[in-house]
Amino acid sequence: MPMPGGAGAGAAAAARRPPSGEAAAAARDEEQQEEEGEEDLRDGGVPFFVNRGGLPVDEPTWERMWRHVGRIHPEGERVAQRIRGAADLPKIPIPSVPAFQPSTPIPERLEAVQRYIRELQYNHTGTQFFEIKKSRPLTGLMDLAKEMTKEALPIKCLEAVILGIYLTNNMTTLDRFPISFKTHFSGNYFRHIVLGVNFGGRYGALGISRREELMYKAPVFRTLSELIFDFEEAYRRCWHTLKKVKLGHCVSHDPHSVEQIEWKHSILDLDKLTREDFRKELERHARDMRLKIGKGTGPPSPTKDRKKDVSSPQRGQASPHRRNSRGDRRPSGEKKPADSKAMPDLNGYQIRV
Repeated sequence: MPMPGGAGAGAAAAARRPPSGEAAAAARDEEQQEEEGEEDLRDGGVPFFVNRGGLPVDEPTWERMWRHVGRIHPEGERVAQRIRGAADLPKIPIPSVPAFQPSTPIPERLEAVQRYIRELQYNHTGTQFFEIKKSRPLTGLMDLAKEMTKEALPIKCLEAVILGIYLTNNMTTLDRFPISFKTHFSGNYFRHIVLGVNFGGRYGALGISRREELMYKAPVFRTLSELIFDFEEAYRRCWHTLKKVKLGHCVSHDPHSVEQIEWKHSILDLDKLTREDFRKELERHARDMRLKIGKGTGPPSPTKDRKKDVSSPQRGQASPHRRNSRGDRRPSGEKKPADSKAMPDLNGYQIRV
């Protein structure tokens, strides 16, 4: 599978080819997907697919995955033929789920969780193996995360966020909240998501990416704005321009909660905000989270003897229908003309992050 950086050339080549029926359908649905919370179904203009049939992967999904690999990989169909034709592929070690002593400090636990997520490896196939419906109750997503640990397959950024929540549920002094990024590079938009964390008043992040600087952040940032600005600088080093940031509220530590994760409490459009207004909105969101926790107004937890019908679907079954309810969203401020900064001519080379 393509490595970070090298994958971008394949993306650019694929983006220049005439779209197939599958790609055209994905393009028509892009705007609707963003509104419904499935922003990650396109990667720099190149669609990727989701395995919606559970595990083991069914034959049509398996063959579609390999066709897509042939389209997006720099070596084209040769890499698929080489892998599928190999008589003796190396055995891939299965990483161990981290376990902690009660005395283990939270920062060390976070490092171990991030190390486990990294050991699963980034999924470069263009097909997400686990279907993540953001409207599912937390209990269903936690059941899915448990399945991820059993299967130990490569994951993408949204799967890493769900896994990060699952692996930190017992860290009750740790606040967790989703952070989504939308960036622009060379005519295409790119989307990414990480799990923001706050421990002892210091912010950090867990996640996975093709780029090392766009996933794990140790909890050392004094404010939420410092954390987001650090991500923005990391994007700038990849020649990406940060366009939008979406911030969710803190996630319940109860793995049996039937509440939904609030993914988009604040939506900040950088084209409509001055630098200072952007910082103020980030700090306002941080205050909102502190107030919600302090007042005890977070998602309520159900009783222990919850009903059987709120559990996650079994493999091969259809997931619950998406709910149409949305949380309150914070509008952006006034528009500020974007600074036109000269960028090098990379001849269409797509840096995917």
